[in-house]
Amino acid sequence: MTTSSAPCVPWVTVNGDELPLAGVAAHTTALDWLRGRGLTGAKEGCAEGECGACSVLVARPGTTSPTEWTSVNACLVPVAALDGQELVTSEGLGSSDELHPVQQELAVRGGSQCGYCTPGFVCSLAAEFYRPGRVSTSSTTGDGDEAEVCDHEHGPNGVDLHALSGNLCRCTGYRPIRDAAYALGSPEDGDALASRQQQPPPEPRPTRISVDGAEFVRPETLTEALGLLVERPEAQVVAGSTDWGVEVNLRGRRAPLVVAVDRLPELRELSFRTGHVEIGAALTLTEIERKLNGRVPILAELFPQFASRLIRNSATIGGNIGTASPIGDAPPALLALDAELVLASPRGERVVSLADYFTGYRETVLAADELIRSVRLPLPLAPLVAFHKIAKRRFDDISSVAVGYALEIADGTVVRARIGLGGVAATPLRAVATEDALVGQPWTEESVRRAAAVLAGEGTPMDDHRASSSYRSAMLGQSLLRLFHTHPETHREEVSV
Repeated sequence: MTTSSAPCVPWVTVNGDELPLAGVAAHTTALDWLRGRGLTGAKEGCAEGECGACSVLVARPGTTSPTEWTSVNACLVPVAALDGQELVTSEGLGSSDELHPVQQELAVRGGSQCGYCTPGFVCSLAAEFYRPGRVSTSSTTGDGDEAEVCDHEHGPNGVDLHALSGNLCRCTGYRPIRDAAYALGSPEDGDALASRQQQPPPEPRPTRISVDGAEFVRPETLTEALGLLVERPEAQVVAGSTDWGVEVNLRGRRAPLVVAVDRLPELRELSFRTGHVEIGAALTLTEIERKLNGRVPILAELFPQFASRLIRNSATIGGNIGTASPIGDAPPALLALDAELVLASPRGERVVSLADYFTGYRETVLAADELIRSVRLPLPLAPLVAFHKIAKRRFDDISSVAVGYALEIADGTVVRARIGLGGVAATPLRAVATEDALVGQPWTEESVRRAAAVLAGEGTPMDDHRASSSYRSAMLGQSLLRLFHTHPETHREEVSV
């Protein structure tokens, strides 16, 4: 296949230097490539995006500024996916002679002990340091005293500790790291990385890298991408690579052709249209969260519970649906919203209800030559919504059970109910029997308890290392009771956007 414009010689700008990618294998991660170039600050701790020791900064399109320094897991992203992009590692932030403010605060407050994880913390915290819109919420002397902290997760300087939720420290402890985060001021005038954010980000470049019979291709258009899928049905489609990267690292998976769709403009739009919200499949979860800004409440509940900020900075909504995992966090919430998928192929587009999309364990109706172009959420939104995730950890964990709710209650009676479930069957699914048990019934504890008993019997939960089948069933019933006691009101005004 010939691209509409011949790909340029691949390269990546790292800490201001343009470095060639010639001869790099298609599955080489950014972490391995950087370490091979002598930039050993980033480390491999888990190789699956859970520890953050590999964190680096990438110049990405911003939501409130032209460019935003975004922290990502270098162990997951193929370095070929960074062709033409700008990358900053911990070595590029400061030196032993002139520390970056983040490095300085971590040093003076004892935020590093063995030092293995420190460069990753530095990069993740630097992304928060440069985040546009971060403002102080109260006066502070800058010493990070507990009395000055606004709440458990945000500092008086506007720092959101969720920026570090994907970074693990195994020996120092988190208090000095938090103290360093809360002591940060704002970038000084003349800060080169802060100034860079006022300029446009690098444009996506068509890329083709072929080494030892394996290819990495970044098409320039959606039409090109679909043509590749027709010619090469064995191709592996990737966006954020947060799932495929794990397969490559831990399971040794390789594909003869990897097709990157994360920068295709046709997959990166978010708009409010007559009758629905349209969300591009290649938008990252962080981008969607910021663009929606709370206007879809159930998604606002979902995002903070979805993995970590490092993962959400790369993971896309289309990828979370496309992997068809029965424990993906997005599908239960989207099922509750009656979401539809726009599927694109060389034959045109078709719209499929998400409830009809999953056909079996990691199987879907998606044809070999189709891509998810966007997700549609019908408007108006349901007045009463909630997303419940049951996991062993509050954040940065995989669901044992996930439940999405969207209900309409009028004059004390449930007039419409949609409930999406994850973790209790081979696929995400709608709790249709429970929906039927609720509709037409009064929103009272008695009727909700009856429906909760039905919900506890939905799906085919199994025993595994995360939870037993009986625990999963019990949590389903408890979830509906929790919804009732959290939202006992009999009527709420309709929500529209």
